[in-house]
Amino acid sequence: MQEGTVMEPAQYLTFTLNEEVFALDIGKVREVLDYTTVTRVPRTPEFMRGVINLRGNVVPVVDMRLKFGMPAIEKGVNTCIIIVEVTVDGETTVLGAMADSVQEVLDLGPEQIEPVPRIGTKLNIDFLQGMGKEGERFIMILNIDRVFSVDELLACGADEEDQPRLLQANQ
Repeated sequence: MQEGTVMEPAQYLTFTLNEEVFALDIGKVREVLDYTTVTRVPRTPEFMRGVINLRGNVVPVVDMRLKFGMPAIEKGVNTCIIIVEVTVDGETTVLGAMADSVQEVLDLGPEQIEPVPRIGTKLNIDFLQGMGKEGERFIMILNIDRVFSVDELLACGADEEDQPRLLQANQ
């Protein structure tokens, strides 16, 4: 069996970026928020929009368009922040993933998910878990734990007590 192959039906939250449809395992999603004021943090990567206050907790917000090399756009009426749990080295970090819009929660069975095609040897597409098929459209299923490197999580403001552990995991 190929890594990332799904064996049983699962639920995914679908969202759009630049008119493409992506999906996240619903188990990694805490909630979906309307776009709110994001406080910019100096000297962070371009894809790092800033931080929000989520019930008293500071949560970094990442612009998924910029993270994936897509053009930036101004926020629209459907722009949202998907609060996700990212696991690195057994520890969980909460991030906000900014998306153009959220579509729906979708059930996909194993027969609807294809392995990720290898697109040459120089492209790193390990962050894709599979390619979902619904009718004629493809849905890129993300492995959110692999979208961000340890260094990027540190740059996004992982908790100070997590930083030594994250640095150690990156060595």
